[in-house]
Amino acid sequence: MYDAIVIGGGHAGSEATLALARLHQKTLLVTGNRKMIATMPCNPSIGGPAKGTIVREIDALGGEMGKIADFTSLQMKMLNHSKGPAVRALRAQSDKVAYPAAMQAVLFAEKNVTVEEAYVVRLIVEAGKIAGVILENGEERRANAVVLTAGTYMEGAVLVGSTSTPSGPDGQRASVGLSAHLRELGIETFRLKTGTPQRIRRDSIDFSKMEPAPGDDFNYRFSFTDSPFVHPEHEWPCYLIHTTEKTRSVIQFNLRKSAMYSGLVKGVGPRYCPSIEDKYVRFADKERHQLFIEPESASLDVVYLQGFSTSMPHDVQDLMVRSLPGLEHAVIAKYAYAIEYDAIHATDLWPTLESKQIPGLYFAGQVNGTSGYEEAAAQGLMAGINAAHKLTGKEPFLLRRDEAYIGVLIDDLVTKGVLDPYRMLTSRAEFRLLLRHDNADQRLTPYGHRLGLVSDAQYARFNAKCAAIKAETDLLARETVLPTPAVNARLAAKGSGCLKEKQTLRDLLKRPELGYADVMEIAGKDPRVGREEAEQIEIEVTYEGYIEKAVKEAAKLAKEESIAIPADFDYDLHNLALEARVKLKKIRPLTLGQAARISGVNPADVQALAIRLKNPR
Repeated sequence: MYDAIVIGGGHAGSEATLALARLHQKTLLVTGNRKMIATMPCNPSIGGPAKGTIVREIDALGGEMGKIADFTSLQMKMLNHSKGPAVRALRAQSDKVAYPAAMQAVLFAEKNVTVEEAYVVRLIVEAGKIAGVILENGEERRANAVVLTAGTYMEGAVLVGSTSTPSGPDGQRASVGLSAHLRELGIETFRLKTGTPQRIRRDSIDFSKMEPAPGDDFNYRFSFTDSPFVHPEHEWPCYLIHTTEKTRSVIQFNLRKSAMYSGLVKGVGPRYCPSIEDKYVRFADKERHQLFIEPESASLDVVYLQGFSTSMPHDVQDLMVRSLPGLEHAVIAKYAYAIEYDAIHATDLWPTLESKQIPGLYFAGQVNGTSGYEEAAAQGLMAGINAAHKLTGKEPFLLRRDEAYIGVLIDDLVTKGVLDPYRMLTSRAEFRLLLRHDNADQRLTPYGHRLGLVSDAQYARFNAKCAAIKAETDLLARETVLPTPAVNARLAAKGSGCLKEKQTLRDLLKRPELGYADVMEIAGKDPRVGREEAEQIEIEVTYEGYIEKAVKEAAKLAKEESIAIPADFDYDLHNLALEARVKLKKIRPLTLGQAARISGVNPADVQALAIRLKNPR
C-alpha cells in the first residue's frame, strides 16, 4: 500500500513524484520505461518567453527542473533583454542525454520513491473515490491518491505521410486502454496533435553558410540555489538559417502527402508551433521562415532543426531538408513525425488539478491539453503538492493570477479549457509586470518554505538577499550627487543629461539609460550588491509607477477571489443568462473572480451572482 501513485515519468510525473515524496508521502512512480524518465522527445531546451519564468517559479517553490536545467545546459541566453522586464526570459539549450540522467539520479535517490516499470490500464475506484490502479498484467497497486501524467502516450499514434502507427514519442509503446477506461468513468477525452522535426548528422552540415547564434557571456541560471551551472567557455553554438524558395516549392508540390493535409490527422495541433507545411499555408505571404540549428547533446553527433517539424513522407523530408542553406548534403539521423494522443478536458478539474468526478484523482501535464516541458512540470508540482495536502488533511495550495504564471496557467486550463495545445505566453497574464523573471523568488519562496519544499538554509539565503535589496534601495534614496563638472562629464559619457541641482541616486536610477552600475560609477562608488540584486533594484525603481498601478489592479482581483462560491450553490437564477447557467454548472467556480473569467459569463451575470452571494435569501 502506497500513499500516492504517479502514472507517467515525464516532466509532470517527475515533479509530482518528488513533491509527494518530499512531503513525506510514500510514492510509487509507474512508468513504461525507467530509462525514459524526464526525457526530451522534442526540442531539448528549457525556458523561453513566459516558460522561463515558470521554471524560476518551479524552483522558488522547491521543484527540481531549474536545478537540472542549470546543471545540463549547453547554452544559456536571456531573451528580450533589450525590451521591458515583463517579457524577459531565460532559455537554455539542454543536453538531451544529461538532463534525464540527472533527473533520474535525483528521483532514484529519494527515499520515499519507488519506481516500477509497467503500464496502467485501469483505475480502482471504490465508494466514488480513487483507491489505486490496475496494471496490464492484472496486478493492483493501492493508494489513496493518484496523479495521472500520461503525456502524449494515451492512445498515441505517430503520423508520417499516409501512415499511422500506434506509438508514444521516440518509438516508445503507447498507453492503450486507459483513456477508454477514463471515458467509462465519465471523464471525457479528445484528440490533440503535436510534432517534432528532423535530427541531422553534424558532420554532414556546412556551418559556414549559417549565421552563428551564440549564448550570453553572463552566467545566468534558473535556480535560486547554489546548484552547479554551465560556464560560457563550455557553451555549444547554435546557428540561424532561413527556408528558401526551393523549400517552398517542395512543400507546395507535395502538400497532399503530408499527414496534416491528407485527412489522416484528426487531432488539433499547436497554434503557436505549427508544422513547416502549415506555416506555408497559414502565412502564404511570408517568403521565408526562420530556423535554428541547435545541439542535442555533447555526447551525440546530431543537431535539432528547430522550426521544421513536419509529417511529410521520408523521401519528401530529404528534399525539404536539402533545400536549406548548409544542409545540401545533410544526412537525416531521425525523421520528423507528428503524434496524436488523447487528452482530457481540464474544465473537469478543480484548481487543485483534482478530478471533479473522482476525488483523489489528479491530472497534470500534456494530458490536460498543454504543450511544453515547463507547463507540464509546473502542473506536476502543483498536483503533487495538493495530493499530499489532501492525504494529510491540509488546505489546498492555489496560486492567484497575480502571484505566478503557474496561477495563470492552471486558472486558464480549469476555467476556460483548451481547443488546441496550450502554450504559456506573456500576453496571457494581465499582471506580467508583477510576474517577472527576476522576482520569482520574492513571490514564491515564502510559500515553498511554508510548504516544506524549500530548506531552511535556502530560505535564510533568500531572506539575506531581500534584506540586501531593501538596504541598498534605502541607501540610494538617501545618498545624493551634486552637479559637479566631474559628475556631469560622467553622465554625458553615458548619454544622459547633465544635472542642474542635487539629486538622489535613486532618482538618478529612474533614468532609463542608466543602470545600477552606471549610477554607482557616476557617484564615484563601488557596487555594493550583486548583479541579481542590482537588476531587481533597477526594475523596481525604474518601473515604480507602473508596478504600483499593477499592484492596485491586482488588489481588485484579489477582492473578487476572496468571495467564495459554495460548492452547492444553485445557479438556477432567473437573472442569469442561459449560457452562463450552463457554463457555471459545468465549471463550478470556487470564487466570484473565477466565475467572471468563464467564457459566456458576462458582467451582468457576475453582478447577479455577487448580489445573491451577499444576500442568499
